[in-house]
Amino acid sequence: MTSEPKAVPEVAAGALDSLSVVIPVYNEETWVRTAVDALCAAADTAGIRLDVVVVDDGSTDGTPAVLRTLAARTGIRVITQRNAGRLAARSRGVDEAREPSILLLDSRVIVGPDSLRWIRRQVAQHPERRVWCGHVDVETSGNPFAAFWSGLVKVGWRRYTADPRLVSFGAEDFDYYPKGTGCLLIPRDVLLGAVHGFESLYDDAKLASDDTRLLRHVAGEHRIWLSPDFAFLYHGKSGARGFIRQSYFRGTTFVDGYLGQAGVVRRALIAALVAAGLVGVVAVRKPKVGAAGAAAALAAIPAAVRTAGGTADEVRAAAALAPVFVPVFGAGILRGLALAAGRVVRGSRTVLDE
Repeated sequence: MTSEPKAVPEVAAGALDSLSVVIPVYNEETWVRTAVDALCAAADTAGIRLDVVVVDDGSTDGTPAVLRTLAARTGIRVITQRNAGRLAARSRGVDEAREPSILLLDSRVIVGPDSLRWIRRQVAQHPERRVWCGHVDVETSGNPFAAFWSGLVKVGWRRYTADPRLVSFGAEDFDYYPKGTGCLLIPRDVLLGAVHGFESLYDDAKLASDDTRLLRHVAGEHRIWLSPDFAFLYHGKSGARGFIRQSYFRGTTFVDGYLGQAGVVRRALIAALVAAGLVGVVAVRKPKVGAAGAAAALAAIPAAVRTAGGTADEVRAAAALAPVFVPVFGAGILRGLALAAGRVVRGSRTVLDE
């Protein structure tokens, strides 16, 4: 997001009569149609005027044709660009947004039928509550890969998932609550301020953590609100190949989101790296002991999902997929560490050359 903020209309404090929605999309011909239709229906129920900007990030399937049909039927604006990643696509969409409030929405995230009506009422009654993350339920039926991710969410953010309720969090308790830019309601000025202060550990923007790092900046200035009444349904991708790619990518973005930030997650990351190193050393010297340690570590994942209140499907998925997830996610973490270290080295060389 590089351009200067455009002039947007002034509205009464607390009003949510109109809303810009930015949807980045890449090869999602099925889900973008569902997402836009659900969004329009929810906006009609809420009485909210929509300015929908869909940014096609170089799709190679039938997405462009679907978007042309949607534009003719619903009036959405479609912007096409060469593939540059989700961050760049969102940036382009925000630059084109016309309203003072923006909903960032991913194409597989489906807004609940009454969610916009509920949030419009909340914003009117509590205008000081400026930033809202959506409450996301994951559709896990028949999709063990989605069930796996859903189970991990319950482990990592059980402070909320064990008792979903109206809550807010700031910088001090940021790591304890679910958050993301896949369904984020935020004033345009706040979003642009966070973007201008955003800096990744990596040179490649496609690998940047445009969720955690961005929202951590926001949480330092504004409480972020969360409620099960502001609800969305996420349809995760299925298939082993997609799961492996996603695990590797998330390992890389995990480093970018947490390595440079003090807190419980960074401590857990460092502890996990140390533990993995120790298991590796033991495995070389005493293979049977190392194998037993690795098996115990893998068994701990479904056990943690069960303890956190995971469903039977989520526990089974955790048990089945942990042997794949752990090494692939770990490889992604190692890539992230290498990328971050490489940038530091290049920066040091630049300073020395000057």
